[in-house]
Amino acid sequence: MRRLLVLLFICSYSLVFAQSEQLADDYFKRGEFEKALLTYQKLNEKKKSSKYIYKIIETFQQLERYDEAQALIEQRMKEINYPPLLVELGYNYQLKDSINLANDYYNRALLKVEEKPSYTYGIAKKFEDHSLLDLALETYKKGMELNPDFNFNMQMARIYGEQGNIEQLFANYINYIEVKPSFLNNAKRAFSDFVSENKDNENNLILRKILLKKLQAQPDPYWYDLLSWLYIQQKEYNKAFIQEKALYRRSQESLSRILDLALTTVKEKQNNIANSIFEFVLDNSQDIETRLTAHQYMLEIEINNAEKKQMDDIDKKFNALFDQYGKYEQTIALQIAYGDFLAFYKHEPKMASDFLKKSLDLQLSAFQEATVKLKLGDILVFQERFNEALIYYSQIQLNLKNSTISQEARFKVAKTSYYKGDFEWAESQLKILKSSTSQLIANDALELKLLISDNKDEDSLQTALRLYSKADLMSFQNKNEEAIFLLDKILTEHKGETIEDQALFMQAKLYEKTNQIEKAVTSYEYIIANYRDEILADDAHFYLAELYQYQLNQPEKAKALYEHIIFNHEDSIYFIEARKRFRMLRGDAIN
Repeated sequence: MRRLLVLLFICSYSLVFAQSEQLADDYFKRGEFEKALLTYQKLNEKKKSSKYIYKIIETFQQLERYDEAQALIEQRMKEINYPPLLVELGYNYQLKDSINLANDYYNRALLKVEEKPSYTYGIAKKFEDHSLLDLALETYKKGMELNPDFNFNMQMARIYGEQGNIEQLFANYINYIEVKPSFLNNAKRAFSDFVSENKDNENNLILRKILLKKLQAQPDPYWYDLLSWLYIQQKEYNKAFIQEKALYRRSQESLSRILDLALTTVKEKQNNIANSIFEFVLDNSQDIETRLTAHQYMLEIEINNAEKKQMDDIDKKFNALFDQYGKYEQTIALQIAYGDFLAFYKHEPKMASDFLKKSLDLQLSAFQEATVKLKLGDILVFQERFNEALIYYSQIQLNLKNSTISQEARFKVAKTSYYKGDFEWAESQLKILKSSTSQLIANDALELKLLISDNKDEDSLQTALRLYSKADLMSFQNKNEEAIFLLDKILTEHKGETIEDQALFMQAKLYEKTNQIEKAVTSYEYIIANYRDEILADDAHFYLAELYQYQLNQPEKAKALYEHIIFNHEDSIYFIEARKRFRMLRGDAIN
């Protein structure tokens, strides 16, 4: 019992002490220096600590009580042999405008490094604390000269960054990587603040020059890696591919990096380079799973860019792959892709369903089976056989409870109910999904729920919402022109109703999909002009900016739209990307 009481006393004492320290820090931050000083002094009386002594000195200096600060520093110097205190004393003289005395103490601190290089970090850090950056750099350099085992490149890089000396920042980080290659990814994160998509940006040119010099001097893997990373930032994927091939040929351990690059190019719709990379993967990999992934993505690119007359050729390519690799568990992803192709591109949903039902006879894992059933459900929705689709989706929810694919199935249940016009049931499912562990599903669920709740009470028959959900279904069925026509009907017959901006936005996206760019621009501009305070205003600004930047080659218009998001939509999901693109278009040296 006594032991417990002692333990409770210690815990409560520690808590009170921590609260007092927090209180002192809060006083200091708020500029209430007299209160901060008193609290720090009491803390130091109870538990003498260098931390509290430095805070007391700093508080004295804020109060311009420099003599008291000096007395405390000198007293501390008598108590312990700690040369960084020389910097502290010099800085106190600097605050008193005694520059000669200040410099004298700074020089004495530097001499201490020569006497004992192990003092380097403490002295340099104290210079940094007082923004004496040139002296900090001099200290770090001196320490490294005196002891080659020391490496302060990272600290020096940070200082150069504060000084705006980007070339030295890059050089010092790269020198640090040379000694510690595991720092490579940290360096990329640091560099990302200083380079942009613009390959002619001064910082980009500096980094490229440094890396090419390193490669010429010593072709280590991490220089290829960094150069590839830089080219990816600049969206020069061909050049990144050259570096990745060089890396692969040096080790030939894995094609995973090259596959990652390929997937990036697919996402960026750089189809020619994507196909080149996948061809390289096929030429250099014997792993069936890797080869199947490459084949599948190449087919996906071809499907997305094919005309109707080319569909039979793509069908033959799928079947040639099945002849080569078989229709068994390992090719299940390819089988699902083929089912999707048959239904949504060849418009042969019965053939697609029959094909995928045979896939269910294989020895599939629970996850593989759920993935097949998910696609079967989608095909049934495509056919507007909603009740049958709901059976498949419900089976997934039952068999794989609480998994991401189960949550995806629940979302599809809600979306199918919405397509049917059963808005109440759809809304009840979407409420559950708002807290989904998958952020993407949660966002989609919230978006659909808001659409329904904002529009289902507009009129008792829910006419506009039913037309909208029908247009949404047509979009899902790849009946894009029919969907656009139906949205026109909403915009004509239900003008001024709450669903108008949603109809305009979906129509704009469909115009983009069907390459009717000018019409898409008109729709986005109408939303911006007439719905500037509504939920889709930031979406319209962002997607219109993308069109101006990437499709219409009008960067100034894009820049103005990104700027609007930055200043008027700080809570937008597009805020970070808009800021990045705005700064790049403005030609900022630093992102």
